[in-house]
Amino acid sequence: MKQVTVQCPATVANLVCGFDILGMALNKPYDLMEVRLLNEPGIIITSKNGFPLPSDPAHNTAGAPLLAMLEELDQPIGFEVIINKQIKPGSGVGSSAASAAGSVVAANHLLGNRFSKEDLVRFALFGEKVASGVKHADNVAPCIYGGITLIRSIFPLDIISIPAPALHVTVVHPQIEVRTSDARQILRKQVLLKDAIRQWGNIAGLVAGFMKEDYDLIGRSLEDVIIEPVRSMLIPGFDEIKEKCKAAGALGGGISGSGPSIFMLSKDLTTAGALEKIMNDIYTRIGLDHHIYVTTINQEGVKVV
Repeated sequence: MKQVTVQCPATVANLVCGFDILGMALNKPYDLMEVRLLNEPGIIITSKNGFPLPSDPAHNTAGAPLLAMLEELDQPIGFEVIINKQIKPGSGVGSSAASAAGSVVAANHLLGNRFSKEDLVRFALFGEKVASGVKHADNVAPCIYGGITLIRSIFPLDIISIPAPALHVTVVHPQIEVRTSDARQILRKQVLLKDAIRQWGNIAGLVAGFMKEDYDLIGRSLEDVIIEPVRSMLIPGFDEIKEKCKAAGALGGGISGSGPSIFMLSKDLTTAGALEKIMNDIYTRIGLDHHIYVTTINQEGVKVV
């Protein structure tokens, strides 16, 4: 096989309290990527729908992972990547991760699936480093594995898939850009021990809530006392959206990744639809353009279509 098309899901990283260690794949939005195997060295990257993408593969979130893969292959081959990007860069729902994960999953398929999923995450981390300056796997891991993932460690890489009950996800993307690298710069370098203890309890509670299918425990654990108080200042309407969505029945939620998107979890589609209206009303009143997605957890990750 010389060519393959893959569908690459958006992802929600952090899941409120799990900064850099928890992530979840979504059924929409998603990117489509066409990847072709070339019989000569090199990586060619083009945008199918006009998004400006770096042409130098070393500075491209899809290209850098492929360079890392080719180093281990040590074969005179290359890849052409055509990206139809629907996950907007800077949206906070894993745009760079979708490109990084999609490129390596597609390339691996063309190579007869010689690499494991853990290997693919390892390669995809090079794309995240291009995007944010840091290798973090809380987007690329769920993008490749599907579902909800816990990244216990980056060095060495240790990824655990977390089972979860049926959940509906409502995501609003206000049309402002928050760069991951910028959002990391404003974080405090030190935290109080009492805040760290509270955060650890929430992370453990959230994972236990997912595994026990305990919606009340999930809701109680969706609290962030370290990252959200700082980053939420970058997102207009954040506090009002969170307060009104929880009053309307949301289990909870918060900033998706580094923002500006906001996500909320619900037990049922009716509640998820009510949250959509709340988000729309608030941003319409503020006068801020926005996109809203009402979706569910993607259990497959990147898939061949």
